[in-house]
Amino acid sequence: MWHGFGGLTGMKVRGLRWWMIALIMLGSIINYLTRSTLSVAAPTLLKTLHIAEKQYSWITGAFQGTIMLQPLCGYVLDSLGLKIGFALFATAWSFINMAHGLAHSWEAFAWLRGALGLSEGSANPAGMKATAEWFPAKERGFAGGIFNIGASVGSMLAPPLVAWAILEYNWQTAFVITGGLGLIWVVLWLTFYNSPAKHPVLSDEERDYIAAGQEKSLRGAGTKPSFVHILKQRNFWGIALPRFFADPTWGTLTLWLPLYLSTVRHMDLKQIALSAWVPFLAADFGCIFGGVVSAWLQKFAGASLINARRGAFTLGACLMMGVGFVGFVESPYAAIGLLSLAGFAHQTLSVTVITMSSDLFRKSEVATAAGMAGTFGNAGLLLFSLAIGGMVARVGYTPFFICLGGLDLIGAAILWSLVRERVE
Repeated sequence: MWHGFGGLTGMKVRGLRWWMIALIMLGSIINYLTRSTLSVAAPTLLKTLHIAEKQYSWITGAFQGTIMLQPLCGYVLDSLGLKIGFALFATAWSFINMAHGLAHSWEAFAWLRGALGLSEGSANPAGMKATAEWFPAKERGFAGGIFNIGASVGSMLAPPLVAWAILEYNWQTAFVITGGLGLIWVVLWLTFYNSPAKHPVLSDEERDYIAAGQEKSLRGAGTKPSFVHILKQRNFWGIALPRFFADPTWGTLTLWLPLYLSTVRHMDLKQIALSAWVPFLAADFGCIFGGVVSAWLQKFAGASLINARRGAFTLGACLMMGVGFVGFVESPYAAIGLLSLAGFAHQTLSVTVITMSSDLFRKSEVATAAGMAGTFGNAGLLLFSLAIGGMVARVGYTPFFICLGGLDLIGAAILWSLVRERVE
């Protein structure tokens, strides 16, 4: 009987590391597809269940509050191992997402979103742990970009898929479909994934190539990760604080974009399905662009790995200033264009700072450190989302878009000030 790659006795797969990052990218796609289901369904839900925008911000806030427990997810992944740990989290988020179809009040949605946030917080730590395990340092930026495409693709697929499910069936079906896709992915994950040390079809040549290209100070398995030890390192704060200022952009696009297009730009569900995915398509290109810029700076400008990452982040921060003009354009298509620039710019800088957890911490700490940095990112997103929910009825969206245009410049300044290269 064939058990995934294990059934190919004696056979080796060339470039297996790229197949592994593609597999975990697929998991990230499902992760962001499920978390984006609510935002696309929001115009329908708010009208059908008589939920106010302020209550909607509490629902989204419940998700952001529990997803800040990413350090716990990272610790579980570092302790149990990536294969089993991530499978458990993915199974949980799939069933929880399907259970959204049973909710009929904003309080029920808030409880379910809280549970969903706890389980879905595993995605970024898992991706960074896989990147650290499977790739040499010079390839991690590009590999991290491929993984982060999952966030953009999942968010991009949500508008047409969820809108189709609502129009063809009902909003409950949308949650069942996206949750069911997660369970299918879990089967694929358990069948095909393993660590480099255990994978039966990884060639000795590729295993040696991966090991030789990793920093000596980061190779060792070490002891179990320590939260206190990580918190004492300035490099942690150097990547955590920029995420605090950067992540509100992604939260605004994924949580509030459909409502903005509905209430301000007066689009119906079909029009939202045709346009709300475009900023996330642009974000896909940003994921790759960030890694390419980082690699170019190393190869042609002679920049070190860390300085190349900082350079890519700074370029993305400068491009982000364009989002500040969204509220001043009359054409909804011009607004979509500027929001697309924001998606591109955000992923350009986001992929670089997220990947830096695998550049600065030992493999036994990567998932925990990435999860802890993610906590700060989601804290910034939570505060920003609650501010939108509490103030948008009075001041509109324009002040928030202006604010987003400047936050990443603060993050860039912190990244350059705090992060230091590791000494081999």
